[in-house]
Amino acid sequence: MAGRPTLFPHDRLFLIAGPCVVEGDDLMFRVADHLARLAERVPGGIIFKASFDKANRSNPGAHRGPGLDEGLAALDRVRARTGLPVLTDVHLPDQCAAAAQVADVLQIPAFLCRQTDLLVAAGATGKPVNVKKGQWLQPEGMIGAVNKVAEGRTTATHDSKSGIAVTERGTFFGYGDLVVDMRNFPRLKAATNCPVVFDGTHSVQQPGKGEGGSSGGVREMIPPLTFAALAAGADGLFLETHPDPAHAPSDGPNMIPLDKLDDLIKRAVEIWSAARN
Repeated sequence: MAGRPTLFPHDRLFLIAGPCVVEGDDLMFRVADHLARLAERVPGGIIFKASFDKANRSNPGAHRGPGLDEGLAALDRVRARTGLPVLTDVHLPDQCAAAAQVADVLQIPAFLCRQTDLLVAAGATGKPVNVKKGQWLQPEGMIGAVNKVAEGRTTATHDSKSGIAVTERGTFFGYGDLVVDMRNFPRLKAATNCPVVFDGTHSVQQPGKGEGGSSGGVREMIPPLTFAALAAGADGLFLETHPDPAHAPSDGPNMIPLDKLDDLIKRAVEIWSAARN
C-alpha cells in the first residue's frame, strides 16, 4: 500500500457505508453516487461497502447475495463509476486472494474474528483489513486477531502494522439484544494500537427477534450511539444504508435510510472534531 494514503486514518474521521449485500446495479449506483457526493464532507473519506455473500444468515432460506464472482464484478463497476474504494466481507481463506483483486479493503465478520487461517490469508493479500470484534469478546481479546492479520502481512513481506482496523459492533446482552460499552473504544485502541471503528448498524441489531426468526433492529438508536461512540474515541464509522430499508434483502431494520444519512454525518463530523479538539 506504499504511495497511497491510508484508508484507516487515526487523525481524520472516515466512513464505511453502503448496502448490506450486493444488489442490482441501479441500487448500487444510486447509493454509491450519493456517497461519492457525501465524501467531500467526510475528512477521512468514504469506503463503499457491500457483501457478495451473507454467509451467517439466521435461516437457511434467507437471501445471501450473488456470490463471489458476480458480487466482485458489481463492486468493480461501482469503483469504476465513482472512484470510491470498495470493501467486502470474506468468510473463507480461499476467498481472500480473489476478493483482493477487486476490493480495496477486506472485512472479517464478527463471528469469524478468531478464525486463524482466514485472518492470516486476509493479511497476506497486503490489502487493508477491518476485523469486527466478536459479540462475546472483550476488547483485549482482539489483540490476537490483529496479530494474526499481521502474521499474514509478514509472510507476504508487507508492512505488518499498517492497514488494520478493528470494529466495535456491540456485545450480547441476554438473548436477542446487544449493548455498546463506551469504554471499549479507548480499550480497543490501547490494546491493538489500530484505528477503531463503530458499527452503528449491527450494534442496534436484535438477532433472531425479527419476523420469522430473522434479525430485527432499532434504527432510531443509531444516531445517539454513533455520537456517543465518537465522543468516546471512535476513529471511524460503519453505517449500512439503503434508499428503502423496509424492502432491503438483508438487515433492513437496522439500516439508516439513505435520505437520513447526510444529516447524521454532518453532526458526526462536528462531534468528532469537538471531541478531538
